[in-house]
Amino acid sequence: MILKYLYILLVFIPITIIGKIMGCSDTMLFIFSSLAIIPLAGLMGKSTDDIACFCGQRIGGLLNATFGNATELIIAFIAMKEGLFDVVKASLAGSVIGNILLVLGMSMLVGGLKYKIQVFNRNSINITSSMLLFSVLGLSIPAIFTHTLPEGSLTAQYEGLNVIVAVLMLLVYVMQFVFTFVTHRALYEDNVPSDEGEIHKASLPRAIALLIVSTICIAVISEIFVDTVEPMAESAGLSKTFVGIILVPIIGNAAEHSSAIIMAFKNKMNAAIEIALGSSLQIILFVVPVLTLLSLFFSPMSIVFTPFELVSLVGAVLIANNVASDGESNWLEGFQLVTVYIIIGAAFFFV
Repeated sequence: MILKYLYILLVFIPITIIGKIMGCSDTMLFIFSSLAIIPLAGLMGKSTDDIACFCGQRIGGLLNATFGNATELIIAFIAMKEGLFDVVKASLAGSVIGNILLVLGMSMLVGGLKYKIQVFNRNSINITSSMLLFSVLGLSIPAIFTHTLPEGSLTAQYEGLNVIVAVLMLLVYVMQFVFTFVTHRALYEDNVPSDEGEIHKASLPRAIALLIVSTICIAVISEIFVDTVEPMAESAGLSKTFVGIILVPIIGNAAEHSSAIIMAFKNKMNAAIEIALGSSLQIILFVVPVLTLLSLFFSPMSIVFTPFELVSLVGAVLIANNVASDGESNWLEGFQLVTVYIIIGAAFFFV
């Protein structure tokens, strides 16, 4: 697996810590911490998969969904505590856009270059993509609401709307598991990649220990990473929005991105698409609401995205719905998705 080749990047964990102690420049610390987070995110995902093997399909699926975006949640939480709300919201929007356009696009492109046509379970993927559309539209309501209130009365009324939207999003997130693992699990049986021929050597205690250690390491490295975002962006002449919406999601999702592409190369498009779309759905229905509610203990964070972020989100989700409608994919569709992602990235770079 590609994770084996990422283990060498673990050397950047002590390098980052030593660099912080010795007072290295913010740009160097940003690079070191980014390279350290990539394999740590992969180790967290691997340990979660190993634990899931001992828990059965239902609990295993729940664990994979819950910890699938743990890295982004940790980074976003630390950035939120530092008051970097623009970076947090940009990184969350960027994760969704990146998963749909870049990850799904690269998966279809790489898989399509090996196989002329790849098929997947259209029914279950359509359900996921429809849920994505609902979720993004739900995020759009607060942004529209802010333009209907006088500026002075915004704070008190909007905090209440924030909480209501966050709670409802979490409720839908829970209902999704009921639908997937209880009432309509037959729809998703074809989406579970077969583990035949694969030997899981990890023991349960070892997998749990690895999950705990990798989580602690990510938390420590993320503190350094977040502290360097603003200074690095200023020294490199980049906007915080570009760093949040492009760089941070790529760093936090690198291991997961590679897994989806490998699945597509093995002609397992169900798994590849579920990784891309399922991860995006979890960010909107779980990560965003959780961060919104946690922010109430610090400084309340709104879930209002900028117009350009919202347009990009809605556009990406509409594309996902269109791509998933026929149950087939090819390399041209993948190329188109990647091209749209590059265009959006270029637009954020020049904003």
